[in-house]
Amino acid sequence: MTVLVQPQLHDQYRRLITSAQALPRLKVAVAHPCDAASLGAALEALELGLVEPILVGPQARIAATAAELQVDISSLRIVDSAHSHDSAAQAVALVKAGDAEALMKGSLHTDELMGAVVSREGGLRTERRVSHCFIMDVPGHATPLIVTDAAVNILPTLEQKKHIIQNAIDLAHALHFPEVLVAVLSAMETVNPDVPSTLEAAALAKMADRGQITGGIVDGPLALDNAIDLGSAKIKHIHSPVAGRANILVVPDLEAGNMLAKSLTFLAHADAAGIVLGARVPIILTSRADSEMTRLASCAVASLVAEARRKAIAVAG
Repeated sequence: MTVLVQPQLHDQYRRLITSAQALPRLKVAVAHPCDAASLGAALEALELGLVEPILVGPQARIAATAAELQVDISSLRIVDSAHSHDSAAQAVALVKAGDAEALMKGSLHTDELMGAVVSREGGLRTERRVSHCFIMDVPGHATPLIVTDAAVNILPTLEQKKHIIQNAIDLAHALHFPEVLVAVLSAMETVNPDVPSTLEAAALAKMADRGQITGGIVDGPLALDNAIDLGSAKIKHIHSPVAGRANILVVPDLEAGNMLAKSLTFLAHADAAGIVLGARVPIILTSRADSEMTRLASCAVASLVAEARRKAIAVAG
């Protein structure tokens, strides 16, 4: 008889949520919360004191979803919209007006929301490339792992990877990582002209050495095993402050990142909270397949990012 061993209950996300609960509620524009999963996620975060949601969508559909969940939303602000594209546009407008400090994806396609975010007219662009980070809580691994980019940039250029790394480093500081160690991943840990990702990884590491990427130690190329396992790094005789200890994993492209994140989720029973960075505000991307803990952790991450930005603005001026 096969005995299934349940993965150890991990507490990385609980620590994030506890930290966020000590902050003011994050004002979040929830774009098109017209199904039970998306509306429920916003209400769960409200109940825990993480967010103050503004519901943006067709009012009748939101009301019907609330009735399905048997919840009272009469105390919440609702902004009526005509359809999902309009929901995205109006949610972005709330941010631009200063009524919201973050966006949260509801029951619309990610492309619809991100299209409104990156619109040259009325969007939330900054000088940074927009990118996605998974904050992964992996049973048996002592620290959270940030995996980037597995959801937005399909085949990023070297310049775009510089922005992707900087976004992830800033996130790690917002989450109070004691040190920020970035591994730029490839299939091997040596530079090989036949493997372009190794060339880009080496260039990015040198860019960090020269101050073009700041706030963390960047090394690459590194293979996944010797990025996160000290034993593997020692066997390969890799002498690096990052090897075996990385807490940010930068993947070559979206396909590699997606497969890595899903492998950790479905084979290692990891949770994967998600956040989009590089816009004027953090963007919470949740999925219908996410657990309640993952959805709450995503909200907590957004709250901590918003708090870090408040502090940076206060210092700057």
